[in-house]
Parts: sequence; C-alpha cells; structure tokens
Amino acid sequence: MANIENQKFIALDISGKNYLSWVLDVKLHLSANKLRHTIDEDNAVSNEECAAALIFLRDHIDDGLKYEYLIVKNPLELWQNLNDRFEHLKAVVLPKALND
Repeated sequence: MANIENQKFIALDISGKNYLSWVLDVKLHLSANKLRHTIDEDNAVSNEECAAALIFLRDHIDDGLKYEYLIVKNPLELWQNLNDRFEHLKAVVLPKALND
C-alpha cells in the first residue's frame, strides 16, 4: 500500500474485511468531488472524469487487487467487479450486527 500518507482513508483490503466502510468512504469522496456518477450505470462520463475516478479507486485498493484488475479501464467496471467479489460480506456482517 504505497502512498498511504496521501490516502484519504484506508485502502480496500484484499480480503475485503473493510469492504463495507470502504464503499461508504468511496461514495462520499466521489460525491464530494462531483464524480459519484462515474460508478452509476447508464451515465455519460467524460474521459477526464473517468480517469480521475479510476485513479482514485486504484489508489484506494490493495496492491494485490490493483494487479488483479490491472486491465480494467473503466471505474464503473472496476466498481462492479469489486462489488461482485465482496458483496457476499454484507450478508455475513449485517445479520451479526443486527443480533448485537
């Protein structure tokens, strides 16, 4: 995790253990920078917005994940790939939290 001093929040761990908080942090940061639409389906995104969002996402994922998704050049595609990979964690974490 190079550039940790430049990160706004902790990068997504390769295990996904911080996925739920990471998703919230990413959405908030992209919204604050008027880039939230880059991870929404069916939105027109300029090349500059696409590049800025992709750089941000890649800066905030584990190096192993960066390497695994090296060829992904669209922030929406990267977002969906990560969601597909870690979405199951919501089912594990949320019911436990409801019982606490």
